[in-house]
Amino acid sequence: MRFFVAALLVGLPFWGQATGHVSDPTPKYWILFTAKDPNTAPALSAAARHRRTIQHLTVDDTDRPVSSAYLTALSQSGIVPLSRSRWLNAVSARLTVEQVDRVKRLPFVTDVQPIDPNLVISSLNVPVAADEPGQAQLAPVMTQIQAPDFARAGLTGRFVTIGVVDAGFFGADSANALKPIFARQGVRSIRDYVHRDRPGVDLYRSLDAMSDFHGTEVLAAIAGNDLQENRQYGLATDATFYLARSDQGNREYRGEEDNWVAAIEWMDSLGVRLINTSLGYARGMSNPKENYKPVEMDGHTSLISRAAQLAADKKGMLIIVSAGNEGEDRGWRIISTPADAQGVLAVGATNAKYWNRIGYSSIGPEPLPYLKPNVACFSLYGTSLSAPVITGFAACLMQARPDLNNKELMAIIEKSAHLYPYGNNYVGYGVPLASRALALLKNQPLPNTARLVKATGKTIDLVVDTNDPAVSVFRKKDATHVIRQEVVKVVKGKVTLRRDSHEARTTVDLKNEVIEVVWP
Repeated sequence: MRFFVAALLVGLPFWGQATGHVSDPTPKYWILFTAKDPNTAPALSAAARHRRTIQHLTVDDTDRPVSSAYLTALSQSGIVPLSRSRWLNAVSARLTVEQVDRVKRLPFVTDVQPIDPNLVISSLNVPVAADEPGQAQLAPVMTQIQAPDFARAGLTGRFVTIGVVDAGFFGADSANALKPIFARQGVRSIRDYVHRDRPGVDLYRSLDAMSDFHGTEVLAAIAGNDLQENRQYGLATDATFYLARSDQGNREYRGEEDNWVAAIEWMDSLGVRLINTSLGYARGMSNPKENYKPVEMDGHTSLISRAAQLAADKKGMLIIVSAGNEGEDRGWRIISTPADAQGVLAVGATNAKYWNRIGYSSIGPEPLPYLKPNVACFSLYGTSLSAPVITGFAACLMQARPDLNNKELMAIIEKSAHLYPYGNNYVGYGVPLASRALALLKNQPLPNTARLVKATGKTIDLVVDTNDPAVSVFRKKDATHVIRQEVVKVVKGKVTLRRDSHEARTTVDLKNEVIEVVWP
């Protein structure tokens, strides 16, 4: 059971089964409006305005609240708005079939769209191995991404504010790995968008479902530091946080897109630049005709992806999203939304030994004109615990260079990854490495660790510099789309490759070097 996994990770006791509640079965919809009232002031804090100024971004119409006149008209029609989105110029509401038809006829309504209720929490139900005697004090992924390099540079996410939108934060204030954060009052505010009448701090004590522990796991992977066990789980140990719960909670995989959008807009209004969200939406509508389809993971069909892209383009926010755990689901396999948005940094998961895609990690849709996932790193327990590792990575870069904008930071993370520039739709550009990122921050040249080799026949022998007995290989039908991945033996310092049918390129991953073979 995943709750037990989390308890072991952050040092909490197992509290037993959760109790659920019955939710309203009436479907939820977005109601999109025609215009904004130009006389209303933007709903931004002074900190948010300052952030826009230093990033050379303008305060525009998307920062104004939705029209109060529209809200009044809906109320007079018996419609109760649940969430309001100034970015989308919309509200959410539960509507009957008759109400949907009536609302669509209102002169100030441009569209009524169903909200996908299926929240895919990126985590796996797998056992946790006990610590071996003499195990390193860093979590394994910390070693993979070269965490000591950040430590030597004094980078711990200090002065960086991170927003975490997730399914719940049960026990976060008493988890061993998170006690240092709460001891220094590092959590500035917490909101519950599911039970809006409850104080946010109740999230630390209320357990509606096992998924309510998920945000605690994620927070530990961003900034966890267990002083009792002398073990570090995340990089951003000195960052400050805003937390928001968007998951419905009464079922482990049920959530709400409108809560997610509301949480992101709240954090933007406070000036938060960096967001981690280890949640995604795919399918599960009460009406199967309204389910998302794989072809709709295109970065602009879902409103949640459109909101995420707007956050990247107009608000200067770096949103880091888990790619998803549907890699072995033959009915889906690909990333979920909003990981499909071009402006977000989608993070997949690798295995520990070969750094290739771990089986459950979702892959990038082939029709996309850009690469997804963007990067990946080791996680045995789901991409929800790889995305926050990279969020901590980003926080260290932001501490070092607060002048960089979100797109510059995203480019540095991608270029620091070990496969760059030969990325693929299995692991993106691979594992970001702190040594490379620090060099990029200083505009220093990177070591030449990538080479292109043109094969002349159907077989090629590559001389490789590695002590590993075998290496990871990605066989691709073009520059980025993987046909299959495999592990190939190293024999007397050489790797022998034979071209597969329809194979155009092959990426050989040596970890410290990447070789791209182009077949004739």
